[in-house]
Amino acid sequence: MGNTPHNKAYTLKAQADGRRSQLMTALRDGQQFDEESGLPASEWRALQQPTWFEHAKAHAAMKWPRSSAKSRGVRADALATITPALVTDRQGAPDAKTLRTALSCWAFNASGRLPEPPADIAEALAWIAAKSVRLSALDDSETIRAALNALCLKLDGGRAADTTIRRKRMVFNNALQYAIERRHLTANPLQFVDWSAPETDDEIDWRWVPNPKQGHALIEAAGNVSARGRHLKAFYGCILYAATRPAESTDLHGIDCTLPEEGWGMLLLAGSSPRAGTKWTDDGQTHDVRGLKRRARKSTREVPIPPVLVRLLREHITEFGVAPDGRIFRAAEGGRLQPNEYAAVWKEAREAALTPEEVASPLADVPYELRATCVSGWLLSGLDPIEVARRAGHSVAVLYRFYAKVIKGRQDHANELIERFLNGFDVQK
Repeated sequence: MGNTPHNKAYTLKAQADGRRSQLMTALRDGQQFDEESGLPASEWRALQQPTWFEHAKAHAAMKWPRSSAKSRGVRADALATITPALVTDRQGAPDAKTLRTALSCWAFNASGRLPEPPADIAEALAWIAAKSVRLSALDDSETIRAALNALCLKLDGGRAADTTIRRKRMVFNNALQYAIERRHLTANPLQFVDWSAPETDDEIDWRWVPNPKQGHALIEAAGNVSARGRHLKAFYGCILYAATRPAESTDLHGIDCTLPEEGWGMLLLAGSSPRAGTKWTDDGQTHDVRGLKRRARKSTREVPIPPVLVRLLREHITEFGVAPDGRIFRAAEGGRLQPNEYAAVWKEAREAALTPEEVASPLADVPYELRATCVSGWLLSGLDPIEVARRAGHSVAVLYRFYAKVIKGRQDHANELIERFLNGFDVQK
């Protein structure tokens, strides 16, 4: 313990006796005492641990370089939901909305491009830095439960969507695993808490997926509502006939298209450019130009396209040409096509092509629904699910999860084919 004396005054004798008992227990357990602070080794190590807030910032920074812009934003939002629950007390707490903004847009943003925060944001960050619990506090199950309960709620106090809860719980788990990696925790405390994320049903709600006839009518309607609609007609066609994701269509270049005068063509999908916001991208642009979803950055995906889409793309290029960088679709001002642009035209197309009852329903409420129309059509046409998954850019497991009803509906047909095959060898008699 060294030669330096240490002392601390307590208001009540019972408090002093309790503290003396703790120190004597540590001594009997053979713990070393820190000479500078006079604390038992276990207490000293706990004080040297980072706070949850410090660790969460380190986790976000570690993940940043290898994450997509959207993943960065999702992670920041999850950590910003959890962190306010992991505090010693709420005294002097800032407004909840201000604190959420300070955490999601400043503390957990590792872009290196952030300006000095406004006064209210700086005060909120100072408060959470002072009030955040040490990581050692996460050994307490009630502390963990408070964080889990927090991620179930929206900022207005309402219950979050089941998929959001599962996603945020996954971020929390990853951050705790990183604490184990850094030797701040010896085990993941989530395993000791009786709490389960809600089950989610990934299967598509087929009531609101347009059939091919409706999909074709929507595309035709889009081409008639305005000049922008004419420009976007082939954009929607790529989703309906090639199952492209909107971000993949946005990044489609003329050089990627094989468009013969007759017959089938081919799209070579090489990347996507989802809109993510300037604060999450590496270059400060609104779109994150990346490789295909869940693929190696330089991988490509060939998708054969039927003559109807070949004609749409040929007509589009003839009328509008391509952008200076070769992109087929562009914004009205010539930049990258924005989601709000194709969403606005789609709204007009729905009103023109659907009945009032259908417009009031979620039927084809977003262009992405056309992708489900295409993929389910491939399955119903008898394509091998492995080939369908390849064309759609899915794993087979994801395909079965989202399109289980369609695949199951083909079982009777498959059974008939097998029975016909077996009858040819007289093995059914």
